[in-house]
Amino acid sequence: MVTPVNPPPLDRTSPPQRTDAWRQPAAGLSEGVRVRVLRAVYGDQRAAAELLPLLTERQLTGADPLPTEPAELAPALLREHRAEIRVLPDDTRLLLLLAAADQYPVSTDAFLRAVVAARLDTRCLDAAEAAGIAHAGAGGVAFRDAWTRIAAYETGTPADRRDVHRLLARVLRGESETPSRSWHRGAGALGPSGRLAAELSAAAGRAADTGRLSVARSLAERAAALCPDPAEQHRLTARAAVYAWRSGDGDRARRLAATAADDALGGVLALRAGNATEAFDALLIGVGAAAPTASDRGASPLAAPLSVAPSAVTPSTSRTATPAASRAVTPAASRTASPAASRTASPAASRTVPSADPRAVPPAATRTVPSADPRAVPPAIPGALTSVTPSAITPPTPATHLLARATEAAVYTGDLRRLREAARVAGRLGVVAPGTLGGLVAAFDGRYADARDLLKSAAGRCGPGGDPTVLIHAAIAALLLGDHTRAATATVRAAASARARGTPVTVPQAMEFRAYADFWTGRPRAGEAAATDALWQAHATGQDNGACHLQAALAMFAALTGDADVCRERAATARSYALARGLGLPAALAQWALAFLDLSSGRFAAAAARLRALAGFGPGHGHRAIRHLATPHYVEAAVRTGDTRVARVAHADYDRWAGTVLSPDDLALSARCRALLAPGEEAVDHYRTALDLHSRGTRDFERARTELLFGSALRRLRRRTEARDRLHSALEAFDSFGAPHCATQARTELRALGTPAAPARTAPDSPTVTLTAQQLLVARMAADGATNREIAVRLALSPRTIDHHLRGVFTRLGIRSRIELVRLLAESDEPGSG
Repeated sequence: MVTPVNPPPLDRTSPPQRTDAWRQPAAGLSEGVRVRVLRAVYGDQRAAAELLPLLTERQLTGADPLPTEPAELAPALLREHRAEIRVLPDDTRLLLLLAAADQYPVSTDAFLRAVVAARLDTRCLDAAEAAGIAHAGAGGVAFRDAWTRIAAYETGTPADRRDVHRLLARVLRGESETPSRSWHRGAGALGPSGRLAAELSAAAGRAADTGRLSVARSLAERAAALCPDPAEQHRLTARAAVYAWRSGDGDRARRLAATAADDALGGVLALRAGNATEAFDALLIGVGAAAPTASDRGASPLAAPLSVAPSAVTPSTSRTATPAASRAVTPAASRTASPAASRTASPAASRTVPSADPRAVPPAATRTVPSADPRAVPPAIPGALTSVTPSAITPPTPATHLLARATEAAVYTGDLRRLREAARVAGRLGVVAPGTLGGLVAAFDGRYADARDLLKSAAGRCGPGGDPTVLIHAAIAALLLGDHTRAATATVRAAASARARGTPVTVPQAMEFRAYADFWTGRPRAGEAAATDALWQAHATGQDNGACHLQAALAMFAALTGDADVCRERAATARSYALARGLGLPAALAQWALAFLDLSSGRFAAAAARLRALAGFGPGHGHRAIRHLATPHYVEAAVRTGDTRVARVAHADYDRWAGTVLSPDDLALSARCRALLAPGEEAVDHYRTALDLHSRGTRDFERARTELLFGSALRRLRRRTEARDRLHSALEAFDSFGAPHCATQARTELRALGTPAAPARTAPDSPTVTLTAQQLLVARMAADGATNREIAVRLALSPRTIDHHLRGVFTRLGIRSRIELVRLLAESDEPGSG
């Protein structure tokens, strides 16, 4: 056994020091590349500084994937670490090699058993400990950092590496350890072997079933390297790309996909990190290719059917299949997505989670939509969440899965003709169209009753424990129906389910649509914090299109909280990226954020001009769904500027949709538009109707704006008492939401009444209450000693914006130095403070 040793802390075990060699060039990189570079080098800024000069121009801009092999990431740093290890005694290096092989690139937890089986003397580790390279503990060997562990592995000769892998394979005897045993057997192989490739392929499927997608990727990659059949080798490489993508390793997925040459796989990756129009074309071609052989699960590595709730499927039968059968039957993507522990959980933890039927689960790298087939979707029950029973499910085909992805691509572009094209292809090929596709086509064709029914069926599939992608599309349908409570619930459950299944790539997708519910229901601070975290995750997993959407959402949060500089910067970033890649959805959302900033600041002509432009933008620049959601704001801006002709037309369509879906919030906003367009006393009844409907809805922020507008109308009608009550109610709401621009409008109206308005809230003692979520995040980083430039890199903002945030922090807290900031934050974190 390894003797437990508790060495004193070593300088070299501390996080790597920040270096100017990384900070200065990093400032010129795109946000996504900055995050991915640091993630690729395990957060080591020395390695990041070394990697930057090695990158091509396309890699620096994010057009090409980053390197993934350690020798390509930081060759000089690896050489330095190897030199440290080579001077150690042979027996010490052998133990370090064994420990590294047990941990990298697949963690198998077999080091202690291997030491006992080989009767190795662990006292040899004393030399490594004295050199500060590694130390022994009760659980095995702890290396100084990730690069030292990699160097320990690569310092060994090929023969020694094969020997330690074979030793580890011999001691891994448990049934649940089959994937780990297969990995070491494959790593110890001398050359190509069809038998070993089949064994590794089957093991990859089992690892994926339990949510260990990074392990599954390594197994599939090794299987491809050992496979003597070129055609099978391409299929295994495509499987490895799917596993890499779903586990959050976007750069490796893109590299593997390029060698696999799979159009459908390329389309899915383009959907999240490329041109959405090109993704649509590739995916629709994939639909046509998959439809004639819909029963063939090997049509495409990503052509897995839509997923269903875990309770609605039968246990996987692939676990008992022979390696040869596993190789011949199921591609990678059709075996991946059972509930599992998170990517970073231990194998033991992930093995405790039951798997779902591999034939019923799609890759979580892309979002699935519920089928419109009435046999597959139970009717939605008002006020309740529906569940799916086994008898209600007809497993969709690979073509249906790819059609769902094509639907998402069309939604991102805002090109509604593409939605109709997808529906026509589905009808011609006999493919059941996803419910969201049918609902959107019906809505854009003006068949609102049909759209309502299809979207309600999709929104009803948001029960707990479901597949993340189905939950995400339930949220999208709920948002279109104006049911923000259900939308928020579905997105939270989608993110939780994705984490539990070990598919972090899906979490940012869920948060993209969670943002809409947050800003509609008046939770800008919570929404901003969640979206900021999701933005980092999107960049880290290579989902730049999702990051663009989140940037636009953050621009809207900044507009709500009155942070004009951040709103403009976020919107400019989102629009620049979106327009270059034809992403109409985030481009339109960013434009709406700028318009709302103008509207809440009293710049009504500018707001009306932006919203008129939004209505005129075509695919890739605008989006009809965003234009529809922004209609109440456009009507308000148009009325304030005296231009109501187009506003009346826009309101007529909005009112027809609201009257069909019967959402209290949509009906309330339609009544508010009617009040704005009505003359004098006639508006009062419409405002009262709107407030009555708001009381049954969830859009608290819009209710406050309705009260502001109603109070203003009452003031002009000289109904001073009721006007004062309405304006005070609106002011209190805006203060609680942290919306200073809207609060200023309410105070202006109260002053016009001759009523003393309550002053702006003074800063309470606790910074956690005083500051916005973004300001608090910046303040904590500054208090920890980070410079403005370092904070900018971590939050994907410009140093100028960080300067602006810190000025706001100091002003709100009434302080002048970082020393005072450290003290205030320390006091606010003490138990019982505030």
